[in-house]
Amino acid sequence: MKILCVFLTFIFTVSCGPSVPQKRIREVAERKRQCLLVRGVCKPECNTWEYVYNHCDTEPCCVVRQYQKPTAKQIALQTTQM
Repeated sequence: MKILCVFLTFIFTVSCGPSVPQKRIREVAERKRQCLLVRGVCKPECNTWEYVYNHCDTEPCCVVRQYQKPTAKQIALQTTQM
């Protein structure tokens, strides 16, 4: 009978799954990992040369914009627009 109670207790606790705070912690950790994968940093606010990739918990993930060298086509478009 003891074994049955232990077995039922085990089944009941496993079937409930992780609690809500554990899911939240896991989601925040996943977002921080994604931020690091794109070479971003979680900080209170982003600078003007950064863009917001996603949000790590309550603060944004700031990623530095990459400099794109202007091509001849872009230069030609700019000169014709002036």
